[in-house]
Amino acid sequence: MPKMKTKSGAKKRFRVTASGRVKVGVSGKRHNLRKRTQKMKRKARGTTILQPGDTSLVMKYMPYHRS
Repeated sequence: MPKMKTKSGAKKRFRVTASGRVKVGVSGKRHNLRKRTQKMKRKARGTTILQPGDTSLVMKYMPYHRS
């Protein structure tokens, strides 16, 4: 039986926590930051946890990262 493929873009962008949730960096903070409000830039620091619907999609991309 062949191995299942992991999406290489997904393994670079997402991490799975010990409780099985998916951690991801906040989007929209790479460039054109002069347009963004200070509040948005403050909230975009660090990482965030994906919503359950998006989590199921990401976990299909990474079949060997089940926790």
